[in-house]
Amino acid sequence: MKEHDRDDPELDAVLTGVGPRLRRLRKDRGVTLSALSAATGISVSTLSRLESGGRRPSLELLLPIARAHEVPLDDLVGAPPVGDPRVRAKPIVRHGRTMVPLTARPGGLQAYKMVQEAGSGEEPEQRTHEGYEWLFVLSGKLRLLLAEHDLVLEPGEAAEFDTRLPHWFGPAEDKPVEFLSLFGPQGERMHVRAKPKRG
Repeated sequence: MKEHDRDDPELDAVLTGVGPRLRRLRKDRGVTLSALSAATGISVSTLSRLESGGRRPSLELLLPIARAHEVPLDDLVGAPPVGDPRVRAKPIVRHGRTMVPLTARPGGLQAYKMVQEAGSGEEPEQRTHEGYEWLFVLSGKLRLLLAEHDLVLEPGEAAEFDTRLPHWFGPAEDKPVEFLSLFGPQGERMHVRAKPKRG
């Protein structure tokens, strides 16, 4: 065992719980120390000291015990269960646009999944502000007005631009558009893959 591991309180807490867990598992299965010794090749005295906390657990000792009991190694060390992977971010709805934040920390690069409903028929209004934005279309068609450019991005296409340029984006047709947006003060430049809309 490495010396710095001995100073890790979290690791110590996990290892301290191994002994009682080993004893409980063995007794629940009605197995004697002698029988477990015969099945694992580990001496009775070592098994006894493991259960009482007198011997520090190691992978070399725990693997044969897990095999003998036919349980995953995680059951012996009490590994925490895998957390719930579902995203529980609260959607933000503004002007027909639903935004789901994909980043939790404030400041820096922000990521959103967006669904924009078909427009109200009003003329698009280009705006400017500090930062950089990257858009990637998932479904539908996204119209991007960027300075003098009028672009239509289709699924799988992306655009990145300096938001100090006048810009606006929304559905290119009378259907919703779903896209990813990354916004931040800095970012690696990407090429605009969409071509200007032909007149």
